[in-house]
Amino acid sequence: MQDEKAVREEICEIGRRMYGRRMVAANDGNISVRLSENELICTPTGVSKGFMKPEQLCKIDFMGNVLEMSEGFGPSSEVKMHIRVYQKRPDIAAVVHAHPIFATSFAVMGRALDSPIMPEAIVNFGKVPLAPYGTPSTAEIPDAIEPYLTDYQAILLESHGALTWAKDLQAAYMKMESVEFYAELLYRTTQLGGPRVLDEDKLERLEKVIGAQK
Repeated sequence: MQDEKAVREEICEIGRRMYGRRMVAANDGNISVRLSENELICTPTGVSKGFMKPEQLCKIDFMGNVLEMSEGFGPSSEVKMHIRVYQKRPDIAAVVHAHPIFATSFAVMGRALDSPIMPEAIVNFGKVPLAPYGTPSTAEIPDAIEPYLTDYQAILLESHGALTWAKDLQAAYMKMESVEFYAELLYRTTQLGGPRVLDEDKLERLEKVIGAQK
């Protein structure tokens, strides 16, 4: 079990970073951390991620039942997709959902981030697929992301935003930064006439390097 006080403070710090980098606007986005085998700490609904306080965060179980919360600061209905990640990936300890401008632009277009334009993106993600649209606050979004949870580390949510997960919160947040950087590069190179993608030979050599490092 993780130290709850430290987890709450770290979530607030990551929230400030997300808000400062314009990955979220107003009360958008969600952050959660697996606290124990059947508990998680998550961000509350209706609060800007840039101004959260540790005591405002919620503790819930993996059925979505509220275990602890401050009055007026209940969990977001979007925590359902976080719970689905934890249920399907017991190795994962943190999930970040945000609406970064460039990545969300691709999500709104209905376009995945799957162009092999730079080695770093391939090493970090391989590809960032697009999960089909789901109605917010329903089981449609958790159901839509489930097929991608095993083979990917990040996804775009059609007409919605992006979701990343990792074995700790810093890594999950860094993946969100990398997704946004990848999306911005793809957008800007498209404005310049289109990106130059890595050819098959370069991709094969890169895959051998990645395989040797595992």
